[in-house]
Amino acid sequence: MAKILFIMTSSDAWTLKDGSKWAGGYWAEEAVVPFEVFKAAGHEITIATPGGVVPPVNPVSLTPEPAGGEARAARMREVIDTAPELAKPVDLADVDLSGFDAVFVPGGNGPMEDLAYDADAGRLVTQALTGGTPLGMVCHGPASVLTAPTENGSHPFAGYRITSFTNAEEQLIGPGDKAKWLLQDRLTEAGIAVIAGEPFAPHIEVDRNVVTGQNPASSGPAAEALLEQLA
Repeated sequence: MAKILFIMTSSDAWTLKDGSKWAGGYWAEEAVVPFEVFKAAGHEITIATPGGVVPPVNPVSLTPEPAGGEARAARMREVIDTAPELAKPVDLADVDLSGFDAVFVPGGNGPMEDLAYDADAGRLVTQALTGGTPLGMVCHGPASVLTAPTENGSHPFAGYRITSFTNAEEQLIGPGDKAKWLLQDRLTEAGIAVIAGEPFAPHIEVDRNVVTGQNPASSGPAAEALLEQLA
């Protein structure tokens, strides 16, 4: 049995450049699908958030169309409502990565508001990277690498091939030009090779111990790829 750390958002809103709020939180599929994949494989999960706040789910992600139907939405609601791990997260600041075998960062818009600026998130994903600990991130989850501590001006993830929610996807269903910044741009500026697949189609990248998924549809494949790293 492996111990897997989920780093999740505490923010239920994403502040745009005009000061307005866009729905934040985590995207249900991106947390629930990997959660069930890892639990089915017999692994233990710990949820950690900034401040130890119960992670808020984006309510849109639990409506039938984006969830893939009413039955699937109901199943995800059930997991969110009953999983004790989600109800009792620990504070990111208190996490010692030496107690974990893998790290997973779900997306949703919330990470753009908090994990993108959270030094503890940056510390933990960097420790996973440099220590060879399997690290999975989906959609906006790679925002967590933006505060990774640099050495000699070089970002620790520079040169890695990853994927994330793309500018094209943000323009199609996200705030697009209303956002203060876009994730693909910031990752590219850090020297990271962001590989973009077709919008909203499953797409993952695996580079050494780093597994990334582009969007909600990539959550399951990314989780399965992370399991292979634990095998």
